[in-house]
Amino acid sequence: MFTKSWLISLPMLALASSAMAQTAPIVKPVGGGYQLSRGLEDFYDTAFVMKDAKTGKPRVVSLAEAAALLSGYDVVFFGESHRHPGVHLRQQELFRALVAKNPRYILSLEQFERDTQPVVDAYLAGKVGENALKEKGRAWDNYPTSYRPLVEFARTHGLPVVAAEAPTWAISCIGQWGPEILSQFTPEERGWIARDLTPGTGAYRAKYMRFQSGAAAHGGGASQSPEALLKAERSLAGQTARDDTMAESIFLALKAHPGSKVLHLNGNFHSAAFLGTVERLKLRDPALKIAVIDPLEVEDAKAPSFKAADLENGTLIQLIYPNPPAFVDGEDTSEWVRGLMAKRKAGACKYAPPGTPEPAKP
Repeated sequence: MFTKSWLISLPMLALASSAMAQTAPIVKPVGGGYQLSRGLEDFYDTAFVMKDAKTGKPRVVSLAEAAALLSGYDVVFFGESHRHPGVHLRQQELFRALVAKNPRYILSLEQFERDTQPVVDAYLAGKVGENALKEKGRAWDNYPTSYRPLVEFARTHGLPVVAAEAPTWAISCIGQWGPEILSQFTPEERGWIARDLTPGTGAYRAKYMRFQSGAAAHGGGASQSPEALLKAERSLAGQTARDDTMAESIFLALKAHPGSKVLHLNGNFHSAAFLGTVERLKLRDPALKIAVIDPLEVEDAKAPSFKAADLENGTLIQLIYPNPPAFVDGEDTSEWVRGLMAKRKAGACKYAPPGTPEPAKP
């Protein structure tokens, strides 16, 4: 019998079926890149593209072809553009298709933090209802529309769900004070962060520092003062602690469930180009066969295009409909900024190195 959560998702699936019923697009060379032979009709209309092993050229693959390919991997990272309907719909469809090929799958989620694993387990076991999962489990606010279908599918099929991410406040501690602050944590709290933390190096470090510099300076050149550099290093340490924690969570889940495979969802920054969480999982088990799906928001939905270099970001890339602009020129963003700062304050670090002065009271 279908639950209400499944019934709610039926209109979405109907829309998707309509989109998929169209003739599959082909890839054609255009200029220095590639373009689909038809446009994307709406947010649910997406296309999986991969580099053909024989020809080396990109081609569109169906969901069935994608599932057949990915079922041969131990771990599949489905990078997401958070809140994008087309990404979340394909995540659910792929999960269902993978489990149809192999009933021993683990669902691993960035969207639940490690300390909430007992709540997630209690929900799966039928000991608490969804309100407890959302409130005590600190589910993301888009849980009902984006992640409920996957969790419910796992629950009804008796599949494990891993709360893979480190607690936000703990990452704030590392980002503010560096990994040394972990010595202040209780043993239980320390267990919510990966035991072994690896520093950010190489391509991932360069990528993160470019991101930080661009976000801070908007092209104007980020500060190179010792204070700014230390802040950037600590921010990177917080980011890589998240990657290490998710990687360790996946590694431990595979050890706890021998013979199982994993579908892991995270923001695509954590897995694009097989960096971040992917490379840290490889450090823990080099023998794992890992696949990555990386979303690419096209600039023009009527003429979806991509570059050859984009294909290197994943085993498959998913071309998705462009999101509308968050703000328009001249719009007042002060309320949004206040809300963002309030969220950051709620996830603030509760520790400080010995001898650190108390913050001034307002």
